Amino acid sequence: MTNGPELNPRFVTDAQGQRTAVILPIEEYDQLLEDIADLTVVAQRGDEPSIPHEKLVEELKEDGHLSD
Repeated sequence: MTNGPELNPRFVTDAQGQRTAVILPIEEYDQLLEDIADLTVVAQRGDEPSIPHEKLVEELKEDGHLSD
Protein backbone atom coordinates (compact mmCIF):
# COMPACT_ATOMS: atom_id res chain seq x y z
CA MET A 1 0.00 0.00 0.00
CA THR A 2 1.27 3.47 -0.78
CA ASN A 3 1.43 6.34 1.63
CA GLY A 4 -0.50 9.52 0.95
CA PRO A 5 1.06 12.50 -0.74
CA GLU A 6 3.88 14.27 1.05
CA LEU A 7 2.42 17.49 2.36
CA ASN A 8 4.05 20.58 3.77
CA PRO A 9 1.29 22.11 5.86
CA ARG A 10 1.55 25.20 8.00
CA PHE A 11 -0.91 25.52 10.84
CA VAL A 12 -2.78 28.55 12.12
CA THR A 13 -3.32 28.41 15.86
CA ASP A 14 -5.53 30.29 18.27
CA ALA A 15 -4.39 32.02 21.46
CA GLN A 16 -4.42 28.68 23.32
CA GLY A 17 -2.19 27.03 20.70
CA GLN A 18 -5.00 24.92 19.24
CA ARG A 19 -4.80 24.36 15.49
CA THR A 20 -7.64 26.15 13.74
CA ALA A 21 -6.64 26.09 10.07
CA VAL A 22 -4.12 24.66 7.63
CA ILE A 23 -2.17 26.44 4.92
CA LEU A 24 -0.89 24.33 2.01
CA PRO A 25 1.10 25.26 -1.05
CA ILE A 26 -1.37 25.62 -3.95
CA GLU A 27 0.22 22.71 -5.85
CA GLU A 28 -0.41 20.36 -2.92
CA TYR A 29 -3.97 21.65 -2.53
CA ASP A 30 -4.66 21.12 -6.23
CA GLN A 31 -3.22 17.58 -6.05
CA LEU A 32 -5.47 16.76 -3.10
CA LEU A 33 -8.52 17.98 -5.03
CA GLU A 34 -7.51 15.85 -8.02
CA ASP A 35 -7.01 12.80 -5.78
CA ILE A 36 -10.46 13.31 -4.22
CA ALA A 37 -12.03 13.56 -7.69
CA ASP A 38 -10.28 10.36 -8.78
CA LEU A 39 -11.42 8.51 -5.66
CA THR A 40 -14.99 9.70 -6.24
CA VAL A 41 -14.97 8.21 -9.74
CA VAL A 42 -13.55 4.92 -8.42
CA ALA A 43 -16.28 4.76 -5.77
CA GLN A 44 -19.03 5.53 -8.28
CA ARG A 45 -17.79 2.88 -10.69
CA GLY A 46 -17.16 0.18 -8.07
CA ASP A 47 -20.12 -1.96 -9.16
CA GLU A 48 -19.25 -1.98 -12.86
CA PRO A 49 -18.20 -5.34 -14.26
CA SER A 50 -14.55 -5.84 -15.11
CA ILE A 51 -12.98 -7.62 -18.07
CA PRO A 52 -9.67 -9.46 -18.30
CA HIS A 53 -6.69 -7.44 -19.53
CA GLU A 54 -6.21 -9.75 -22.52
CA LYS A 55 -9.78 -9.08 -23.67
CA LEU A 56 -9.32 -5.34 -23.33
CA VAL A 57 -6.13 -5.45 -25.42
CA GLU A 58 -7.92 -7.56 -28.03
CA GLU A 59 -10.82 -5.07 -28.23
CA LEU A 60 -8.45 -2.09 -28.49
CA LYS A 61 -6.62 -3.77 -31.36
CA GLU A 62 -9.89 -4.60 -33.12
CA ASP A 63 -11.03 -0.98 -32.78
CA GLY A 64 -7.71 0.31 -34.13
CA HIS A 65 -6.71 2.02 -30.89
CA LEU A 66 -3.73 -0.27 -30.33
CA SER A 67 -1.26 -1.66 -32.84
CA ASP A 68 -0.16 -5.29 -32.93
